[in-house]
Amino acid sequence: MSAPTIGRFAPSPTGPLHFGSLITALASFLDARQRGGQWLVRIEDIDPPREVPGASDLILKQLDDHGLCWDANVLYQSSRLDSYRDSVEQLLSRGLVYYCQCNRQRLNELAGVYDGHCRDLQLDNRGHSARLRIDAGAANISFSDQIMGHYKQSLGPCVGDYVIQRRDQLFSYQLAVVLDDEYQGISHIMRGADLLDSTPRQIYLQQCLGYQQPIYAHVPLALNAEGQKLSKQNLATGLQQGMESQNLFQALQWLQQEPPKELARQSVEVLLGWATEHWSLEPLAKNPVNAAVPDHY
Repeated sequence: MSAPTIGRFAPSPTGPLHFGSLITALASFLDARQRGGQWLVRIEDIDPPREVPGASDLILKQLDDHGLCWDANVLYQSSRLDSYRDSVEQLLSRGLVYYCQCNRQRLNELAGVYDGHCRDLQLDNRGHSARLRIDAGAANISFSDQIMGHYKQSLGPCVGDYVIQRRDQLFSYQLAVVLDDEYQGISHIMRGADLLDSTPRQIYLQQCLGYQQPIYAHVPLALNAEGQKLSKQNLATGLQQGMESQNLFQALQWLQQEPPKELARQSVEVLLGWATEHWSLEPLAKNPVNAAVPDHY
């Protein structure tokens, strides 16, 4: 008997959902529902300087308004800090993590690939970041993505030892996402293609911790008129209340699902019913290209 499917959507509370985030949420929701599985929501609220007051509640309301209903209590990463801290200590005790004192100027000179400068300095955690050790030849990671196909990366020459806890003691996305996916039993991860190149780092950390690897699918990116990723940083417009059916119909079109035109004026429930029955990754896998969104988004 195969394990149950558990998917998830994990937004950061840095503003309202926009059309790009709706695409990812809808794709992960439909994929889990069609497989007869659960769909969970996790709020990634571990970077307070970037968070917008009230954004978490607004995001949850937007999901609910679009009929994207989750199957268990929302998990807030801010409630999991002790688990992140324990994992860092565990990795430290095994010699897989060390503290780094390199400043931003030195790191900028390394062009994104850390050279292991602080590996043997035996620093403590006071004002220092924690890095996961990437041993030469031990981190050639490859996996099969359900949309993007085969992907591989050699972490040593491409990334180097990477940060799992920042010098300000905040925990990195790479650490938190791995621990929380394991904690929630996530079997299928569907997210934006901008996270594809960070997936090998997460798989390596899963291996270090003895976790099972989820199945990945990275959705192409929604672009604005300037060809930039639709994001809050690029001032993407938040989804307007009262346009939920239109939003879902256009998201299905963007996801290459070819919804019948007569669905354009149907209710959220009717749209999601059709979409769940007809959901397929095949069109995206055949044509996994980033694409612009309708002008009003």
